[in-house]
Amino acid sequence: QVDKICKLVPNNPANPVTLQQALDSEELLRQARDGDETVARLVNIALKLEGLYRHASTHAAGVVIADRPLHDLVPLYRDPRSDMPVTQFNMKFVEQAGLVKFDFLGLKTLTVLKTAVDLIPEKPDLTTVTLDDVKSYELLGRAESTGVFQLESSGMRDVLRRLKPNRLEDIIALVSLYRPGPMDNIPKYIKVKNGEEPADYMNPTLEPILKETFGIMIYQEQVMQTAQILAGYSLGGADLLRRAMGKKIKEEMEKQRAAFIEGAVKNGVEAEQAGYIFDQVDKFAGYGFNKSHAAAYALVAYQTAWLKANYPVEFLAASMTLDLGNTDKLNVFRQELVRLRIKLLTPDINRSNATFRVETLPDGERAIRYALAAVKGVGMPAMQAVVAERERGGPYRDLFDFARRLDTKTINKRQLENLACAGAFDGLNPNRHQVHAGIETLIRYAQSAAEERESGQNSLFGGGGLALKAPDLPKLQDWEPLDRLSHEFGAIGFYLSAHPLDGFAKPLQRLKVVQAAELVRRASGGGSTRCQMAGIVISKQERLAKSGNRFAFVSLSDSTGVYEVTLFSETLAVSRELLEPGKAVVLTVDIQLQNEDVRLTCHEVKPLEDEVARAAEGLQIVLARPDAVPTLRGLLEKIGRGRGKVSILVELDPLREAEIALQGGYAISARSRAAIKALPGVADVLDL
Repeated sequence: QVDKICKLVPNNPANPVTLQQALDSEELLRQARDGDETVARLVNIALKLEGLYRHASTHAAGVVIADRPLHDLVPLYRDPRSDMPVTQFNMKFVEQAGLVKFDFLGLKTLTVLKTAVDLIPEKPDLTTVTLDDVKSYELLGRAESTGVFQLESSGMRDVLRRLKPNRLEDIIALVSLYRPGPMDNIPKYIKVKNGEEPADYMNPTLEPILKETFGIMIYQEQVMQTAQILAGYSLGGADLLRRAMGKKIKEEMEKQRAAFIEGAVKNGVEAEQAGYIFDQVDKFAGYGFNKSHAAAYALVAYQTAWLKANYPVEFLAASMTLDLGNTDKLNVFRQELVRLRIKLLTPDINRSNATFRVETLPDGERAIRYALAAVKGVGMPAMQAVVAERERGGPYRDLFDFARRLDTKTINKRQLENLACAGAFDGLNPNRHQVHAGIETLIRYAQSAAEERESGQNSLFGGGGLALKAPDLPKLQDWEPLDRLSHEFGAIGFYLSAHPLDGFAKPLQRLKVVQAAELVRRASGGGSTRCQMAGIVISKQERLAKSGNRFAFVSLSDSTGVYEVTLFSETLAVSRELLEPGKAVVLTVDIQLQNEDVRLTCHEVKPLEDEVARAAEGLQIVLARPDAVPTLRGLLEKIGRGRGKVSILVELDPLREAEIALQGGYAISARSRAAIKALPGVADVLDL
């Protein structure tokens, strides 16, 4: 309920809307307040709280050091959640108070590296890995950098394709250049590296300093070395020059300019050239990067690239574990696994760990088993307890064995329902609908088993087991395939075992549909940006523009990922009924690349079934056995007549098969196709 109310408040980060402004402009928000006393109370309290400081925050990495007890110099504050005192002065004022400030950065990527190494049988030592691994640089040159530290944004990938790095120095330079300001020098760096332009060192004495960066001044160290070698500065004086250039204080800069030219002239440089070099150094120094910092980052980037190039399964399993609670990021990694043809196995109560693990399949192939704790709403402690019990007492034999060993104080109904929807119990009972509906029965059984254990009752036969009889689960048919996938999506955050659009590959190909994974490439490739996309609607958020017209953000999913489109008032008005969650649609969109974000504007929405029926000529249904024909005939009669042709291919024996082209046509749709595929004896459903 709170989430629904929050979504009625317009979200505009550039020009934030106050709660009162939202109440004045949003009729639905006013209706929610006026129609419910609890909501009215919530809104009234929120109006009083709005604008107050939300919390006292601590700098993520800042540590201060003094020459005497801190309380002698600054007021302190103790966070109730921490034992460490913090200064009440902010980062600027603590320096003026005489404290030295250090930033100790903790990188999640370091844990990814360690986790990946722990998963690799050979346990490579990353500190001894050579820095000239060809596979690693080829991976970066192809811009296959998903999961690679600092190098995975779409803009960075574009630079990698053009740069084709082949040494650590290129990565150090790229980490330093890929920021507002220095980015302007990236094209020149690439051209000089590739031999398309000569390097300009400004003065022969600067060539040793600037050679590794092809004449471009990138690092603060280069600014200091230039002042030292060309103008005779001490290193301490050069650091003061660097600081002055960064702060751009006019009077200080005029003094430094005069001192720089005077020192350069003493070293045989003409005054005019010395002034030109000072201006160039000044231009670079404003955004110069600390090379020692960039080199450390570049080394971590190289190590992640090395692991991905040489041990992709273990590296991606580790990366997914460290982003276990981020569904969007997990979906990005899932797309990368599809591209690399690495299998992502569904969660399994007897095979999964709480985190992502690497599993060796019977054919020797290495795959990633989905983490139990990555299922929505189940939590890490509860899943660690499930795995610990499995390791202690052996695999769970069936659902009731699982329930007998279950600690109902640790795991609740909602967690078990999500595990069932995600398919974690498929190995014990493949009927997800039955398991989901029987959760309360399992919990009651678990509670009875716990009471029996506590009372010390044993089996009459003296085996030490429980005498409790397992009850029956509700007798239900499994969910239809589309419903099954919909529940799976709700529990995981994306379609894992399959996607509702998988069965429409050929018709969508005929419609020239663009997939979510292709959007960035399509947008950056130039040419026409209007295209068709297909997807299953996940959510819709309507907003009110200043003009009074309504518009909407709609999230959709295709087999390669999740994307969002914007619909303005006219399109929204005629498409609203098609944009309910779970609906399958085909969209006509315009693609626009803004910085590194792809923006999609939707102009038309059509039902997927109509478009597929128009594009597909029909179906070929492959039967594994002849006795499935009567059941199929009954289903086709229920489906009814339409334009889609249907042929049946039946295997009579290992050496013979028969194909039957049915007379007339049938109403082929997403639901009917899924229903046909779910029939016992149907091996496959193919497009004609």
